[in-house]
Amino acid sequence: MKGKNMKTKTFVLPAVAIVMLFAQKAFSYPPGVGILGKAKSCMSCHVNNGPWTDEQKTIIDILDKETMKSLRQPDGSFLLDVKRGQQKTVLTVIGRIKDDDAPSPYRNAWTYIDPTRIETNSLSKFAPGWGVNLQMSCRVVGDKITGFEGAKITVLPMTVQPFDDAKDAELQLQVMLTKGESVKGNAKEGMLGTYFERKVFLNVIE
Repeated sequence: MKGKNMKTKTFVLPAVAIVMLFAQKAFSYPPGVGILGKAKSCMSCHVNNGPWTDEQKTIIDILDKETMKSLRQPDGSFLLDVKRGQQKTVLTVIGRIKDDDAPSPYRNAWTYIDPTRIETNSLSKFAPGWGVNLQMSCRVVGDKITGFEGAKITVLPMTVQPFDDAKDAELQLQVMLTKGESVKGNAKEGMLGTYFERKVFLNVIE
């Protein structure tokens, strides 16, 4: 039991630090909606008014960091198979393809949320029983990765781990491509944003 508690603390501390950072900027841009409140999506504060509506030119992908293969399923959802007690790192890739006539987004924001926990008072809105080190982020476009040459993207790793009480779960990956800055006190003004959602399934392998 002692060893398990130590492992859990090691995994949770970075997430707590992230929450503390976002708590200081609850009314600014970082996507704290899924952590700091009970809003169901980014659209509770922002408007879906951006020019990046063409999904054929939009990149939303999750890659297995070890194999660099996409975890996308035929229906457009994503599946993460993880052995209980082990860690799995994936790369969240978001942006627009190289041949895009629309102006490039400046920032991409995303968060992974368990919809069943949005209305709860829990600090974490991630799937219960699962450890996660970076379930949300807001990043300036400009990252590079093999397979997406020339694309205007952001890429960040996320590591998940199913603990003893983890079960299969369904998450929402909520994404916003943005340009400009929100007006303080009124996030519906001053920023262009286009909102997307994807389903992400967490599968525990025994």
